[in-house]
Amino acid sequence: MDTKVFAKFLINIIMITGSLTLGQQVDVTPQQVIARVGEPASILCRAGRQIQYCRIEIVGERVLNLAPNWKQPPGFTYNGEGLQAGQCGVTIERVKPSNHGPVRCFLGVEGDEIRGTADLVVALEPQRPQLEILSQGRNGAFEVDTEFQAKCISHDGRPPANITWYLDDEPLFDGLTMPEVVETHDRNNATLYTVVQGIQRFIRVDDDRRNLICRANHFSYPQGYLDSRIQLLVRYRPQPLPLVKLYGLILGSTGLINVTIRANPRPLSEWHVSGMQIQQGTRNGRYEAYEPQDLGRGEFNVALSIAGLTLEDTTKDYLLRASNEFGTQDYQVRISSSEAAPAAGLGVGPIIGIVVGVLVILIIIGLIVVARATGRWCFSDNSAPRPSETEHEPEARASLLSRIKPTTLMAKVMPVKHEALESQPQQTGATPAAEDDQHPRDSEETVIITDEVTEPKEEDSKPNIVYAELMLKPSQEGKAPPQKTPTEYAEIVYPKTQKATSTKNN
Repeated sequence: MDTKVFAKFLINIIMITGSLTLGQQVDVTPQQVIARVGEPASILCRAGRQIQYCRIEIVGERVLNLAPNWKQPPGFTYNGEGLQAGQCGVTIERVKPSNHGPVRCFLGVEGDEIRGTADLVVALEPQRPQLEILSQGRNGAFEVDTEFQAKCISHDGRPPANITWYLDDEPLFDGLTMPEVVETHDRNNATLYTVVQGIQRFIRVDDDRRNLICRANHFSYPQGYLDSRIQLLVRYRPQPLPLVKLYGLILGSTGLINVTIRANPRPLSEWHVSGMQIQQGTRNGRYEAYEPQDLGRGEFNVALSIAGLTLEDTTKDYLLRASNEFGTQDYQVRISSSEAAPAAGLGVGPIIGIVVGVLVILIIIGLIVVARATGRWCFSDNSAPRPSETEHEPEARASLLSRIKPTTLMAKVMPVKHEALESQPQQTGATPAAEDDQHPRDSEETVIITDEVTEPKEEDSKPNIVYAELMLKPSQEGKAPPQKTPTEYAEIVYPKTQKATSTKNN
């Protein structure tokens, strides 16, 4: 390689590297400024350290040497906190179309010059967008399910306009092509932009008589956007409907059957009632068919009146046939003199109530099963001996004796046979009970105590009796016993039931 060529190449590399390195040291904000003609625009360059000088170049203007205390040309002012703070910028009071382009700042820092660049975009209002229909319809109308193509063009704007599509107020996103931006120039060689975007979709019935809108959104428009629109006319056969049911017709009066259908153009209609045909605008006996009434947006009301409606009329089959140049459609109609049938299915409230009721029933059933298995509540066995009647029987017997008032009993218990007691009154001539009657006391106690230990055998006809001699002692209240202390007898009986009771004899 030639030495001179190599040296020149090396110098260029060094200059480019140095320029990139120095350029990275300047922070320019904002990087892009968009302003309308006549509006102000500001740009600030910051070096991060003290600046010795500041020079700014604007397209269409002379070079500006800026400092806080320097006088500037008319229409320009210094922007920043001072050269010592490392800031230098400019404010353009009124932007002109010729100012469109880069704004460069050159800063002197520690014997070196560093630079930064920002883009000043002088916004120019594009022309009103143009909407072009590419698909060919028939007599200005389109048929259902046919392909439809159109494009929107926004001419000579700066920056490029943003295009959006609408069908009335409904935004369209499907079938859009990528926007194409074309750069052009005006007479003054100013850069302008033209944007083109297309749409492709299939025509539907709902598109009929709706407005297709192409909208160009741009910074320089007073309202921010401009529209171009066209109304779509769609032609289609009468559209099908499910079985039509009419309720609440009054017997004996004129019954009116109304059916609303969609078609474009206007359909022709005829009614068929149990084999009888009634053309629109004609009358046959008690039946009269009316001309379809235009409700707008492709909807038509077709009516049939029945004079003196009878119960038999409600059992007949009614058929409406509508047709236009694109096809024919039949509609089945049923009428009734009863009120409207309730809607099928349950609402949310009844469903929730059913679920809660089922859960409550399941809970109750579960509780009953558990109670029956564990013997709780009404399933408990009351005939079974309780722990207090078996395990704690000695304590219960002692507690029963301690509660006898007004005296405290001490007993010497001597087992005797029942026969001995029966013979004793005959030998002595007096019974213990008779002796006690001669010496009345404040009160008498008869204690019956059951004990399963000495329970009599089944073959014994008479139970065993235990004779107990009781001696009275003073009560705790301090009252003295009677002068003659009688003998107390306690009869201890062993019945088959294991229960302790106490009775008081007056």
